Amino acid sequence: MSEQKGLPNTPKDRLSMGQKFAYGLGSIVNNLLGGAIGFMSIVLNVGLGINPALVGTLQAIPRFTDALTDPVMGYISDKTRSRFGRRRPYIFVGAIGVGVVFALMWQLPPGNSEMFYFWFFLVGSIIFYMLYTVFATPWVALGYELTSDYHERTRLMGVMNFMGQFAWITLPWFYAIMENDRLFSDSVEGARTLAIIIGIFVAVVGIMPAIFLKERYVPTEDGGEEKVSLMEGLRTNVSLFAKGLVTTLKQREFLKLCAGTFFLFNGIMLVGAFSSYITIFYVSGGDTDMGAKYMGIFGTINTAATLVAIVVVTWLSSRLGKRLTFILATFVTLLGSLLKWFCYDPMVPWKVLLPAPLMAVGMGALFTLMGSMVADVCDMDELETGERREGMFGSIYWWMVKLGMALAFGLSGYLLNATGFDVEMGGAQTATTFFWMRIVDVVIPAIAAALAIWAVANFRITEEKSAEIREKLDERRLQAAAESVAL
Repeated sequence: MSEQKGLPNTPKDRLSMGQKFAYGLGSIVNNLLGGAIGFMSIVLNVGLGINPALVGTLQAIPRFTDALTDPVMGYISDKTRSRFGRRRPYIFVGAIGVGVVFALMWQLPPGNSEMFYFWFFLVGSIIFYMLYTVFATPWVALGYELTSDYHERTRLMGVMNFMGQFAWITLPWFYAIMENDRLFSDSVEGARTLAIIIGIFVAVVGIMPAIFLKERYVPTEDGGEEKVSLMEGLRTNVSLFAKGLVTTLKQREFLKLCAGTFFLFNGIMLVGAFSSYITIFYVSGGDTDMGAKYMGIFGTINTAATLVAIVVVTWLSSRLGKRLTFILATFVTLLGSLLKWFCYDPMVPWKVLLPAPLMAVGMGALFTLMGSMVADVCDMDELETGERREGMFGSIYWWMVKLGMALAFGLSGYLLNATGFDVEMGGAQTATTFFWMRIVDVVIPAIAAALAIWAVANFRITEEKSAEIREKLDERRLQAAAESVAL
């Protein structure tokens, strides 16, 4: 049953295609940065011989620090007062900084020990994620506040997610590019060159949302505030941050969205490396070039299917509602995960490509609908607290995601070791090892998808409810404006 219709669009709620495109450019950068490390990190194991458990630790620790800094950055962004706005200055500076650091962190000098590479990459990763937060947290918050219309939010997030998939078209081919003998002497040299290209792209494209978008809520500096000492100001802000964090975490509808995203996204991320290893060493018999080719084709099919899914999900949500559309899409991904068991077949390697379209549906729906639903929660929060806190909500939402990613990457290497996998054996792993690798790769995402459906099943901000909230907020703003004029 479809949700009831809410308030009609007003001109200020509509976004031009140019505005949606400018915001979508940030999604390309965001996805490229978020995915590149994962896809390129196979070089740390295959190219440099670092133990998979250490590679997992390398990806986990920086994400833990990143998860801790996100809410702080969200609070800083919400409280910033400048003539350029709350979000745009950080987006601009963050894009340039993170692009430079990403290029530098992959310039791994040859001929060093495993622990040298571990510490070199760890320090670079921590700095990278700090600057990534400076860019991404305000960019996410900016998207929540660009429009207050229930369906326009979904359309904005649909365009954003659609454009962001173009990063995923290239990401699965990164390993094949780095392994290309005609271009580079080895995969490590390939990683160095590829990182420089990515860093330049990020710095140039990442500043576009800051340049071409206008903020809906732009607080200006208040010169009437009483000046306080540095320590007193620090204590006050720490207290306000803690209060805002607790208030945000008490928002039940928001926590449902966080839980749904945590389970679905991180369930897939936990076994992301398993699919690559199974494709290379089981399906392709240890032929890295063949495995890289199938990984690239799988990624391309997955991305193409995601683009279609985003369009369908955006259309379907206006008829069935965001909650039911998410449940249906996630169920399709659950089926795709189970299908993988039958498609890992060394005798018919191309079958590995069959689950790709089904796996794409849930992920296509996830960040199209969740961003729109979090924006609806921000309106409910304003009605209850009187504050616009998109930065805090966006940062905590991604804090949940990144915390899960940290756990996923941290555990993935140990899970791989637990199956008995040994990179030195190539395609000659034991039958038991391959069996357990496939079990982990199939069962964990299927269970995670089921948990995501359960988490979001009772989300209660429908289109009708959103319209009621918006109407009350408009009345409150009109009343506040009238009182301000009277004073």
